[in-house]
Amino acid sequence: MHSASLDADAVAAWRVPDGMTSRVHAFDAREGGTFRVSLTYRDGTDAEGKSGAHTDTHHGPFARLVPVPDEQVVEVLEFETPDPAFRGSMTVTTTLADAYGGTDVVVTHDGLPDAVPAADNETGTRMALAKLAAPVEAGERPS
Repeated sequence: MHSASLDADAVAAWRVPDGMTSRVHAFDAREGGTFRVSLTYRDGTDAEGKSGAHTDTHHGPFARLVPVPDEQVVEVLEFETPDPAFRGSMTVTTTLADAYGGTDVVVTHDGLPDAVPAADNETGTRMALAKLAAPVEAGERPS
């Protein structure tokens, strides 16, 4: 499961809310390494993006990577935006822990910009986690 958080192709596949596509521009998965990712609303939506007409682009460093037993990935991301309401650093911590019959995954967001509705952020995170869980629930090994 750890590779699903540290592999650019896997992140592009699962870490995207429904109705959006993901493009990983840069991904150096090591402490101090950086990433840059764009999430774009699919055609037919009138949703506004933070970075462009229909796109949210964010970048930042991997602040911490903790291997087993409790795997943890800590990213500090910033939206690329001219709007000051969406600026600032947000820390996203993904923790994976062994659980009876599987793995518990906890994602926390610290420093969510005030302009990003917490409910929308939670919904998007739940959509992404469902994509991560789908291969496991189908009996496949996740990336």
